[in-house]
This record gives sequence, C-alpha cells and structure tokens, in this order.
Amino acid sequence: QVQLVESGGGLVQAGGSLRLTCAASGRTFSTYAMGWFRQAPGKEREFVARINWSGSITGYADSVKGRFTISRDNAKITMYLQMNSLKVEDTAAYYCAATPFGYADGDRSNYAYWGQGTQVTVSS
Repeated sequence: QVQLVESGGGLVQAGGSLRLTCAASGRTFSTYAMGWFRQAPGKEREFVARINWSGSITGYADSVKGRFTISRDNAKITMYLQMNSLKVEDTAAYYCAATPFGYADGDRSNYAYWGQGTQVTVSS
C-alpha cells in the first residue's frame, strides 16, 4: 500500500514557476512508476508527466513539454514536478499517482494509488 500527499500548489502569475511535491509512504516506493495528472473544472483528468521507478525514463504531455520537469528522489520517497513558464491554461488540481509496475504510460487507469490533489491557479 502506498499513500501519496501532494503539496506546493498555489496562486501564481502567468510566466511564473511552482514546484509540486508528492510525498509517499511505503517501503516499495522505489520500485513504483509515478505520474502527475491534472483536472480542470468541467474537464476530465489528464496526463501531465510520468517517471519510471529509477527516474531514468520520463514522458510528458505535449502541452507541458519543455516547461515542466518531473523527477524523483527515492531516498526521500518523494516525487517532484517543476513547472516553469506557467500559463493560465495550466490552472487545475494536480494529482500524483503511483503504480506497482516499474514503468507506466500516461493512461490513468494504469495507476492504482492517488493523492488528494493540490490546486494550481495561474492568473493572467
């Protein structure tokens, strides 16, 4: 069992930066693939970024590629999402997710564990 807690959301102006943190519990965290998803009001939850168990393989949605960076520190049992050059359309609740498989794609159905989310609001 893995429990996930996100933090780091907030209000930021367009062009600004935020770093989200996902703190995990559970001794098997280092073997799990992880991901970030987001959900804006009235929209479906969508894939943002993913990272394999070791951090050597990452993937991004086209909408955030070149602006967001996903990383993890298995020693600290923590995952991060560095978000730069934020846009108004990045406004959403951001969720971290984990899967017992060491590698995962962007399909949210492949992720078994979810955090409660942290709100990111980007103003113009």
